[in-house]
Amino acid sequence: MLTLILLIAAVAGLLVVMRREAGALPALGVLAVTGLASLLFASSLLGVLLLLGAALLTAAGLPALRLRWLSPRLFTLFKKVAPRVSETERIALEAGTVAWEGELFTGRPDWQALLAFRDEGLTAEEQAFLDHQCSVAAGMCNAWEITRELADLPQELWEYLKQEGFFGMIIPRDYGGLGFSAKAQSLVLQKLSISETLMVTVGVPNSLGPGELLLKYGTEEQKDHYLPRLSDGREIPCFGLTGPRAGSDATALPDTGVVCRQDIDGEEVLGLRLNFEKRWITLAPIASVVGLAFRLFDPDHLLGDEEDRGITLALIPRDTAGMEIGRRHHPIGSPFLNGPIKGKDVFVALDTIIGGPEMIGQGWRMLVECLSIGRCITLPSGATGTARYALGWSGGFARIRRQFNVPVAEMEGVQEPLARMAALAYVSRAAVYQTANTIDHGEKPAVPSAILKSQLTEFQRQILGDAMDIHGGKAVTLGPRNYLGIGYSANPVAITVEGANIMTRNLMIFGQGAIRCHPYVLEELAAKEADDVKAFDRAFFGHAGLVFGNAARALTQGLGLGRPGVPFDEVAAPYARDIARLSAGFGLCADAAMASLGSSLKKREMLSARLGDVLSNLYLASMTIKQWHEGDKVEGEAALLHYGCRFLLSRAEQAFDELFDNLPSRALGRVLRIIVMPTGRRWKRPQDALTREIAQAISRDTSLRHYLLEATWQENDGSRDNPLAHYNALLVTQERAESLYRKVNKAYAQGELPAEALHPEQKVEAALKKGLISEEDASFMREREAAVLEMLSVDDFAYDAFVTDKSKVLRHNAD
Repeated sequence: MLTLILLIAAVAGLLVVMRREAGALPALGVLAVTGLASLLFASSLLGVLLLLGAALLTAAGLPALRLRWLSPRLFTLFKKVAPRVSETERIALEAGTVAWEGELFTGRPDWQALLAFRDEGLTAEEQAFLDHQCSVAAGMCNAWEITRELADLPQELWEYLKQEGFFGMIIPRDYGGLGFSAKAQSLVLQKLSISETLMVTVGVPNSLGPGELLLKYGTEEQKDHYLPRLSDGREIPCFGLTGPRAGSDATALPDTGVVCRQDIDGEEVLGLRLNFEKRWITLAPIASVVGLAFRLFDPDHLLGDEEDRGITLALIPRDTAGMEIGRRHHPIGSPFLNGPIKGKDVFVALDTIIGGPEMIGQGWRMLVECLSIGRCITLPSGATGTARYALGWSGGFARIRRQFNVPVAEMEGVQEPLARMAALAYVSRAAVYQTANTIDHGEKPAVPSAILKSQLTEFQRQILGDAMDIHGGKAVTLGPRNYLGIGYSANPVAITVEGANIMTRNLMIFGQGAIRCHPYVLEELAAKEADDVKAFDRAFFGHAGLVFGNAARALTQGLGLGRPGVPFDEVAAPYARDIARLSAGFGLCADAAMASLGSSLKKREMLSARLGDVLSNLYLASMTIKQWHEGDKVEGEAALLHYGCRFLLSRAEQAFDELFDNLPSRALGRVLRIIVMPTGRRWKRPQDALTREIAQAISRDTSLRHYLLEATWQENDGSRDNPLAHYNALLVTQERAESLYRKVNKAYAQGELPAEALHPEQKVEAALKKGLISEEDASFMREREAAVLEMLSVDDFAYDAFVTDKSKVLRHNAD
């Protein structure tokens, strides 16, 4: 019995030491004490084994000893197996900063580090702009007019956007811009997502493009000239990066610049001769100034000894000789201005290089540093705004659309997608807002930008699909009344651009995060580059301690032992504790995958994607909890928190399951499963009761619906038809209408009304004639049914309306 007690004491002591990552000396103490006690008072065999473990730990765990024999051997092996980091990868890894995502890699996330990013809200000026200017701009949009009649924004809207400084949100006031915070930019784009064309048109100049590049890297002369002109719309910018052979692999640019001299007006000028072909360049058809990425060569050594000077960025006026610009592509579902740019032997002076000659060869670094912020804002904000509009429309439609004498919002088949839409919109809003808040605190979130771009646009795809299902024929019939179908058809644009989701999920999130966010991997690689065995020893054995610590934390927390403290209320605390548990499992699995697969992990994209899925879901759940913690709670919001967190944590556990099933080492997969999920999966998809509660709330005039639709265009000022305003108005009187529907339908079912009174309007008139309802009620229902019928109606057109060549119309039943 004493032997068993000592064995348990040794194991428990080691687990405590491991959980705390206390180091070799405390572990050595545990083994020595329990070993001696066992040797003296219990089992000699156990005592010998424990003391042998202590001896091995002394030799391998104490720095003074291991540096003499173990660390040099490990360092030699590490240098052979460690993946080679290319220059472009190194630049990408060094771009941006690491914040909460780094905490998730440690396996012991410090929630206070996340809460330290306090939300100061919007300034009064930002809020006023969101309330007024954004509402005016949204009210100038009609999807059908923009897509089918103009293939562009209306002229008056273009003028308004320029006049009010929409293109200068990121530009400081000193240069005539608005100088908005990242949170304000995000909320502006969410509100403008009433039209994907409007959102893209405003979002792109405020994202990756000349404006941000000039701000960070431009010369003073370039800033003074261009930034005021970009702010007020005198200059419309575009940025040429992608081309026929350089899409996701932007470093494979075939476009070239060659340093040369050319005679200009009798004077020899040192400059660049550019040859390029770009595609998919947003705003290119109307851009007045083109940002261009190319690879620069100096074969005649006019600038120095190097011939290949690397990726370089320049800013070129539209009217530069030799540049072909103005044609446009036809993006699926949306007419936002996008087109090709070509150039043959285009000569430009050296001062067109962004930042001047000193920034030659720095283009890739400039791009990835800017992208870490821009990719966090534009498409994630657009996806979030689209999600909230789609939710508002769908909740309203589901309540006023009646089948089988009940609103379809009462049908569980509709409630399921409706609740899912609400939860994903809630998570999206929290994630993009809280990440923008970290940007306002000075962070440059490279890995979160990949998470948000891929995850939130996939949420958008799901939400728009659900919205189409709920609307049925209303959404599949295009026309001026269809507020959903055009946006649905444009969704692949968000999935594809700024890093296709396939590439982002499979290569970037974990591929970049595993090195950039890991507490020790970068230090180990740096030690390798510096050939510094002491630095390697510190990093490697710190790394080893982290592995053992994560294993201990994952196992004990998985068994319900030693729950971590979290600074949240009883609603959010269980989710925060499980994020910490799964974080430990994630850290352990990340290290296990890197150790077992080495450099080949780069090629095992499906495994990398699953690890990225775990990280993504833990990140999104963390942002959702922070939003709950800091926000003003509204009635029913707890249901959304429960649904969202359960959904995300269930997906994280599913990704773990698939990882364990597909690791090349089956034994390793089984061991990791036992450690990470010793009692099996904890989280299932949200229960039906939550689904019903959320669907009811979002399809009625409730505080939860109002909360989810904050900062969307809901005005009905007569400028343009606003479906969301119509639905909101109908929901305000829904309870009164429901009671009248029940009264009239009951009377009809009991034969008190004529059988031929089939339409709701006919039933109302018959009920009035019978004295079952008052004239006031009848008047109310007449107005309501007219409004409902308008919202349910779809458009029809002349037979040949869609034929561009009328001479080819087939007249099947011509007279």
